[in-house]
Amino acid sequence: MKTIKLLALFLSLALLSWNCTSKEEEEAEKAKKEPKNALEALQKIGEEAEKMSKEGPKETVDPKLLKALLPEDADGLKRKEASSEKSAAMGFGISTAKASYRDDNGQDIDVNISDVAGMGVALMGMAAWSMATIDKETETGYEKTTEYKGHKAFEKYNTDSKNGEISVIVANRYIVQVSGNGVGIDKIKSVLDDIDLDKLADTK
Repeated sequence: MKTIKLLALFLSLALLSWNCTSKEEEEAEKAKKEPKNALEALQKIGEEAEKMSKEGPKETVDPKLLKALLPEDADGLKRKEASSEKSAAMGFGISTAKASYRDDNGQDIDVNISDVAGMGVALMGMAAWSMATIDKETETGYEKTTEYKGHKAFEKYNTDSKNGEISVIVANRYIVQVSGNGVGIDKIKSVLDDIDLDKLADTK
């Protein structure tokens, strides 16, 4: 009986040691993939841009389709204006839709949805954070890379000024950004929740 207990204890310790080793190896492998300096970060951005653009420029969607995804109101803030446009140069295009929401108490939120299909350089330039891991915290706020409903995202907020933003990359071509002034981060997240990202991902 004592032998069985000792064997069980040995197996438990071995399993615990294996789990710790696995986690350490996983963290080490993850660290290898992260750029160690600005030069490596730029090289990685260039590689990603080249990979995304190797099939050639793709047609961006009708900006009116993006405009239709803009919320009617921003968690109680009335929409004051909304617009959409499409521009192109040298075979590359970008479609955008944006809206502004505000009230009389100094609260305002802006929503911007962009399609940069076929423009890897543009996507990486507008969302360079997607190529790095950011986790910074100060006495007045924070900024970090994260995930939102399975999509790469970047979040930052200043508690003193009550300014912040959340940006999300959808389907490797759309960038959704919700920024707010004079509002809490929960309000910004609430507005992002009102945007149908699944529908956006299927928009072509």
